[in-house]
Amino acid sequence: MINEGSPAVTFIGAGNLATQLAPSLHAKGIRIVQIFSRTEEAATLLAKKVEAASCTHINDISSEADVYIFAIKDAALEEVVSNMPFHKGIWFHTSGSMPMDLFKPYVDSYGVFYPLQTFSKARRIDFSQVPFFIEGSSEKALEVSNKLASILTPTIYILDSEKRKRLHLSAVFANNFTNHLYSVASDLIHETGIPFSVLLPLIQETVLKIQKLSPLEAQ
Repeated sequence: MINEGSPAVTFIGAGNLATQLAPSLHAKGIRIVQIFSRTEEAATLLAKKVEAASCTHINDISSEADVYIFAIKDAALEEVVSNMPFHKGIWFHTSGSMPMDLFKPYVDSYGVFYPLQTFSKARRIDFSQVPFFIEGSSEKALEVSNKLASILTPTIYILDSEKRKRLHLSAVFANNFTNHLYSVASDLIHETGIPFSVLLPLIQETVLKIQKLSPLEAQ
């Protein structure tokens, strides 16, 4: 049963997103029960940061949490979900492209808790600037997802799985493809002996410009 106050959370995964999200929720007063990762070092390190237990075997995941956040790669999500040792609590995944209903055969209450941002372990993210896109299989799941998101950010959208897929694709073009072009630009400028840093003012001005103009107008 969900606590009347703040829900207790277990993180499934200790990668880039979990490393940013778990400490941010912990800092806002959310109790993190446990961190699961198949990599012992990652699980232990993150667990220490959020005063939680850690485990590396899926059968050792505790059933005591109210909420389970699956912050793992899309390719591993269905396998991990299907091997969960119990079907308790509310389960959320953090994927932009995976459907919410992948949880349906396993648990009654579930949803999506998707922050639209790129994450790395080394660079701290200010979640107050990150939009969250949520979805729930029930009013309770949606309520809990919204409660957790509102602790971190004022920008929250309810979005179904099909629209979220299109949003994710848009984000891939805006981020991944753009970063690939930066890599190409870096290779080209390297041949001249000029540092990539000379391009940074141009890149920054381009980003500032599309805050005032539409991308089409800026182009």
